[in-house]
Amino acid sequence: MTHAIRAAAVLGALAIGHAAAAEDLGQEMYTQYCATCHGADGKGAGPLAELLTTAPPDLTTLSAENDGAFPMLDVIHVIDGRTGLRAHGGPMPVYGALLEAEMRNPGPYGAVAVTRGRILSLAYYLESLQEV
Repeated sequence: MTHAIRAAAVLGALAIGHAAAAEDLGQEMYTQYCATCHGADGKGAGPLAELLTTAPPDLTTLSAENDGAFPMLDVIHVIDGRTGLRAHGGPMPVYGALLEAEMRNPGPYGAVAVTRGRILSLAYYLESLQEV
């Protein structure tokens, strides 16, 4: 096996490991921040859904509603608050600032990078929930 092939195999294995870790983090974050309204299955029937003035959307149909393509950038913008989405009579909880505030001594740019990674992990998890 040449060095280039061996290096490619190692990098591929690392990428798969990171993707799995990102999905695990995304699932953990979804359970902590989103499932109370959107439900454990993402269909919008969480335990607090009946208390909201606007029903939480079914997050498993985002691709179907977008001609079969998962709207990754739109999802990220909803999570981090850039869309101004309104729910339950007020703004949907926006977690970008909260996730950033959770960081301890990350350096001048670390909090932003980690926050974006967490939001991306959550978006990847939502992508995995899509029904075909």
